[in-house]
Amino acid sequence: MTQLAIVGAAHIHTPGFIKRIQERNDVTVSHVWDHDHERAAKNAALLGAEVAADLTDIWTNQAIEAAVILSETNRHESLVVMGAAAGKHLFVEKPLGIAGEDAARMADAIEQAGVYFNTGFFMRGQPVNLFLKEQIAAGHFGKITRVRHSNCHAGSLKGWFDGEWRWMADPALAGVGAFGDLGAHSLDILMWLFGDVAAVTATVDVATARYGDCDEFGEAMIRFENGVLGTLAAGWVDVANPVTCIISGTEGHAAVVNDHLYYTSQHVEGADGVSAWTLLPVMGKHPLDQFLDAVQVNDASGLITAREAAARSRVMAAMYRAAAQSDWVAI
Repeated sequence: MTQLAIVGAAHIHTPGFIKRIQERNDVTVSHVWDHDHERAAKNAALLGAEVAADLTDIWTNQAIEAAVILSETNRHESLVVMGAAAGKHLFVEKPLGIAGEDAARMADAIEQAGVYFNTGFFMRGQPVNLFLKEQIAAGHFGKITRVRHSNCHAGSLKGWFDGEWRWMADPALAGVGAFGDLGAHSLDILMWLFGDVAAVTATVDVATARYGDCDEFGEAMIRFENGVLGTLAAGWVDVANPVTCIISGTEGHAAVVNDHLYYTSQHVEGADGVSAWTLLPVMGKHPLDQFLDAVQVNDASGLITAREAAARSRVMAAMYRAAAQSDWVAI
């Protein structure tokens, strides 16, 4: 039985993470801490855990092997640095940092402590993305020239951040607005598939002003170091988002439309781009379950590294700088 602590319970995905923990019979949460005592007490009650009056109760407790950090993003650095110094394995909800610098310091602390890390980039486990990674590695697209990823929903239109999650639409606390919140997932997939980024440009804007001057949508252009040209769209003001991914190469093409993959490749029998491609890998595990499994079996292979997470924070911060400057920004 692995003993955990919840450190911060502010994130909108906190209920989902708690549900995942409750569904496992090999982990238990002994303590919950949050700077908002009422929020800590509410989540501790759900888990049958104690409310930690002070973080020292968690960091000095040798029985606690790992911490799940679901705080506001601007609190990540202090919590991660303390947790790593205390030797706790750390799951940190995305994004890791508000900017590249704090994310890099967190990665340094995690690597120096030698603790396990993972973050919430769940799209890597989706069957379509696993398949696309396999096909890219096999060279079945030929020379890939352009790619596009879109991750959008109607959060602003439906007021998802009106109540207790309002901080997520406050860039001072979240580090980003809509573009960075949802775009972090798209950026992770694009970098996972195509590697490091050389330069970016972007634009972000407000549509409804429901959350003041917090950006609600945006678009970025990306030059990858391998020459691939990418675009990334993300926002909270979309009533539909039917085309989520396009990959175009000299010998293959893929488009994900309404959750169906249409794949064309001269190297793959039956990949005609007309009928939806259904021969896909099985769904991968959620990053939290991957993390908890790693702690259980003492094997961190397959986890997202803190350095990967920091690289995505660095690129996203560059996109926001590019939007402010109306220019390209080198990474």
